[in-house]
Amino acid sequence: MVRIFLSGCNGKMGRAITACVAERCDCKIVAGFDINLESHAGYPVFANPANCSLEGDVLIDFSHPAALSGVLQYAVEHHIPAVIATTGLSSQQVEEITQASAQIPVFYSGNMSIGISLVMELARKAAAVLGNDFDIEIIEKHHNQKIDAPSGTALMLADAISESLEFAPKYVYERHSVRKKREKAEIGISSIRGGTIVGEHEILFAGRDEMVSISHTALSKEIFAVGAVNAGLFLLNKEPGLYRMADLIRES
Repeated sequence: MVRIFLSGCNGKMGRAITACVAERCDCKIVAGFDINLESHAGYPVFANPANCSLEGDVLIDFSHPAALSGVLQYAVEHHIPAVIATTGLSSQQVEEITQASAQIPVFYSGNMSIGISLVMELARKAAAVLGNDFDIEIIEKHHNQKIDAPSGTALMLADAISESLEFAPKYVYERHSVRKKREKAEIGISSIRGGTIVGEHEILFAGRDEMVSISHTALSKEIFAVGAVNAGLFLLNKEPGLYRMADLIRES
């Protein structure tokens, strides 16, 4: 039985992961970390990971960027593999993750959906074929409670596309601030926030007289919860290093 520490346990995704684990027989949550100390699922909740003296096998972080340093410090000090699924991280925080991965196995992804991983691969192939002649735009939609924009997934998709282009594109987020024609060497990224949209991402390749689009729609948060738990189990017995969804898929 794999023992899980869940950071952000009382958030929306934390509750989704709790429900997901409750239906499985191969793992259990032994403790949660959250500034909200409500204990609603039978495991203790700590505001500070350092106050937890329980033993666990893997840590899943689906909380807030402000909690990242404490989470990584706890994981490194206790030699516990960590799944980092929190989005909205700064470049400095991503570097913290990279540094931690030199000491422990770390699974880091801006999206825990297998479907998004497939979309990334399709986007790479499309960019390799169309990228020189087609303009590329990414449109992402999320619920009105999401605090970061663009989404971590949109940036993941843009990075994946960039790997297949013959030029280094510039990411453009706010076209209203500049009055000029669209430049070739750019990827436009647009964000929509409203209602209860779980998550929608579309990559649009717009060429002369034709368009190609690749899209993904999440219908519930459960797909991200399942992905995060599977990532946690995947990390067991792994060597220190930085792991991605593609690594999990290859081993499945």
